[in-house]
Amino acid sequence: MTAIPQVPKFARLGAALPFWMSLGLVPLAIFVAMQGGWALLLLPLSTWYLFTGLDYFIGLNTKNPDLETPEDQLFWYRLITLLWTPVQLITIFGLMIYVVQTDHLSGFEEWALFAGLGILSGTVGITYSHELMHQKPKLERWMADILMASVLYSHFRSEHLLVHHRYVATPRDPVTARYGESFYRFFPRVLKQCWVSAFNAEKAMLARKGLKWYDKSNPFWMYWALQAGFVLLAAIIGGWWGAFLFSVQAFWAIFQLELVNYVEHYGLTRKHLGDGKYEHVLPRHSWNSALRASNWLLINLQRHSDHHYKPNRRFPLLQTYGEDEAPQLPQGYPLMTMMALFPSIWKKTMNPRVKAWRERYYPEITDWEPYKRATNPLPR
Repeated sequence: MTAIPQVPKFARLGAALPFWMSLGLVPLAIFVAMQGGWALLLLPLSTWYLFTGLDYFIGLNTKNPDLETPEDQLFWYRLITLLWTPVQLITIFGLMIYVVQTDHLSGFEEWALFAGLGILSGTVGITYSHELMHQKPKLERWMADILMASVLYSHFRSEHLLVHHRYVATPRDPVTARYGESFYRFFPRVLKQCWVSAFNAEKAMLARKGLKWYDKSNPFWMYWALQAGFVLLAAIIGGWWGAFLFSVQAFWAIFQLELVNYVEHYGLTRKHLGDGKYEHVLPRHSWNSALRASNWLLINLQRHSDHHYKPNRRFPLLQTYGEDEAPQLPQGYPLMTMMALFPSIWKKTMNPRVKAWRERYYPEITDWEPYKRATNPLPR
């Protein structure tokens, strides 16, 4: 076997630098807090619109990295995901200290600032947490739990690892958006169902070990403790108003997460084989985008088919697929999530694509109604 040449870490930094662009959002957030007024628009504009514009000019990246790349050559890619946890916490609570000690922002401006921070912690923070929770090192998984607790959505880890990856593109996965379901029906549904399915999944795992749900090994105890700790810290800093601002940030982060979830598998369904069984997950069961700039922002999350094929594969090694293997979105996630806010535009854009996907991969299925309901409920 030919040895893989080792490249010095400093020489590989250049290739990883585009994924570090998210750090530029932090000084922008500080500027927004100091400026107020019109500047409050900059945080959503810099995530949703800036990277959509960059996608238009930079275009696609259809190249696949070498899967034999050694772990040590991914140092600069891993580092950004590890650094983001303290960076996000310092940004949120540092700006909270700033706004409660100054009076140049109105109450509405402070709300808008923390709503913008929610877009930041949802677009970047939760995406990084998603990467970290799939890895084996305990430090990385711990960082993932801290990030999810900072947006009061800790159960996402249990739901994502134990439910979504197992039941994706089936009615048993709450996060798979049904064909014809608007985001405004999807969002309240998943807020309830994801918590329930996550709790039931952990409860079932404990039951298989002969333990009750309230056993100390249930991660929900840690979830609740971390979340309560962050709310308490916000209250110490700013009283009830600080706790409110922290909750505003968390809500918009969750909103952003579920917008992405809505887009990723909309209308896609694995073939039912009978007796509650479905075919194996294939690249065709996720919507993908090879647009370069939005993949920089989302650390290749849009290479979603490969993520479901190899969930613990680190983001710089994720593979992209052509149209013959996986369905492609017409735009990147930032623009698609904006489109999802307008159901008529969304359905006009995506429903014909779902129908074409069905005709291409499952021409033998003429009745898709049974796929709207679960044949086997999740364990309770």
